[in-house]
Amino acid sequence: MEYFVWDVNPVLFDFGSVRVFWYGLLFATPILLGTQLMKWIFTREGKSVDLVDAGFTYAFIGIVVGARLGHCLFYDPSYYLANPMKILAVWEGGLASHGGGLGVIIAFYFFAKKYKINLLWLLDRMTMPTIIFAFFVRMGNLMNSEILGRETDVPWAIIFARVDNVPRHPAQLYEAITYFFIFILLFAVYKYSKKLNQGLLFGLFLSLVFTARLLIEFVKERQASYGSDFFLNTGQMLSLPFLLIGLGLIVYSMKQKAK
Repeated sequence: MEYFVWDVNPVLFDFGSVRVFWYGLLFATPILLGTQLMKWIFTREGKSVDLVDAGFTYAFIGIVVGARLGHCLFYDPSYYLANPMKILAVWEGGLASHGGGLGVIIAFYFFAKKYKINLLWLLDRMTMPTIIFAFFVRMGNLMNSEILGRETDVPWAIIFARVDNVPRHPAQLYEAITYFFIFILLFAVYKYSKKLNQGLLFGLFLSLVFTARLLIEFVKERQASYGSDFFLNTGQMLSLPFLLIGLGLIVYSMKQKAK
């Protein structure tokens, strides 16, 4: 069987000594798109769009710091605790989405407190630019030939030639496609709901995203540097609390509707 071979250069272009990577472009693009989406939401709901730029500053810091610390402490703690200065070496790679999720929630807590915005209202609406960001990041992982799936013989397997000659599940694409459809669902619920109960969008976001993570992790290569005999890997274990919180928020929003 002939499999599709993926051999894309992660460098988009060179300009003298400056190199622009696909990952960098795909990291920056959703920030711009998300900013415009939130400005549309704030305008639609009669709130000051001046808050959006400040909010995205908080979000960016929360995502990067949280994702970096999450990678260091969840996936390779022994190395980074022995070499703490390496935690700052973000350019060497290593960002964990679970840590990024925690980081942005903490950042929004401080943002909402400073600008006197209801935190749950804000988290509901930030689900849409966040899932766009997740989609683009996974596409960036594809361009880098990273976050690899396990060896398989399914017809749609991909050989990542820059890594090896083994046909693998395209786990990055599984996640990216899932996130794209989650965005469509969240946007439709937001735009067409006659009354949007607080917590519903955030609950749907957490439930759907981390159910997807829980399932897709079964076809991913294990990323943690330490071994585990448990049938759930580190990413799946970290997904469970987010999934349960999401389900709880959906129940909470339904109770609001009942009242």
